[in-house]
Amino acid sequence: MIRHIVLMKARPGVTEAEIAAIFADLAAIKAKLPGILAIHAGRSESPEQMERGYMHGFTVDFADWASLAAYQDHPDHKRVGAALVAAAEGGLDGLLVFDLPTGSPR
Repeated sequence: MIRHIVLMKARPGVTEAEIAAIFADLAAIKAKLPGILAIHAGRSESPEQMERGYMHGFTVDFADWASLAAYQDHPDHKRVGAALVAAAEGGLDGLLVFDLPTGSPR
């Protein structure tokens, strides 16, 4: 399994409702791509408070690397990705992406 982790530092003025709408669009992609196992999204509630401004994020669990590649090529991912970049402080600079293989080594 591959866990795709995305953290976002929102631009000033972007509302919680706007971020929730982006996350709702993201969640709808699961029904369109069979390799997506789970999607979780929201605002950080960490008691450590070490977010450094990256207060929103999501994870997408994929069955394998091919499923992640299909997601990256999908037009809905590109649309949601564009909305994330537009909502992030500094565009791409306001996003962190980390893909973590879990289970047995590749």
